[in-house]
Amino acid sequence: MTTDPAPTRLDAQMDFLMEADRLKSVSRATRLADGSRFENSAEHSWHIALFALTLSEHASAQIDRGKVIAMLLLHDLVEIDAGDAPVFGTHDTTAIEAAEARAADRIFGLLPEDQRREFRAIWEEFEANETPEARFAKSLDRFAPPNLNIANGGGSWVDYDVDWGTFETNVGRKIDAGAPVLWDWIRPRARKVLDLLARKRREG
Repeated sequence: MTTDPAPTRLDAQMDFLMEADRLKSVSRATRLADGSRFENSAEHSWHIALFALTLSEHASAQIDRGKVIAMLLLHDLVEIDAGDAPVFGTHDTTAIEAAEARAADRIFGLLPEDQRREFRAIWEEFEANETPEARFAKSLDRFAPPNLNIANGGGSWVDYDVDWGTFETNVGRKIDAGAPVLWDWIRPRARKVLDLLARKRREG
């Protein structure tokens, strides 16, 4: 009679990586640049990690680029369980935070203990938004989606009836906190599209 071998470190790592594949099925509120469909959370995580690789020179403070990329690859894994909470949606923040913490326990708990602690600490640092790396990562998390909305003619701004004041409060301040150069760059571009959408709403 044969028995299955005891789980190994590699087995645990592969369990985590295959679980992460489920992030590809979590839909977001933002459409692709060409407007053809909504992006998923795995695509979003990859894209903003690429933003970090490309735009790290524009951070407002000296940063560890590798840590920023790690944050951006890990930050949305909790959406496998908790789902995506659109930035312009109405949410129970306390309930979302609790659901995401439970998801972090489960998903990072699949890893070997040392990697569980490492990855969970990186995720918590991003959530706390207190270090230069976290602030820049948060800025990129807010910076990437508006570029898609600009490219596709409004996207989620149309869906959520977003005006300039709401955008500046919910998105602009977060971008400015970690990357004022990026905020200065996108502000007139976003304002142009949002003003156009506002004019169309007034005209019916």
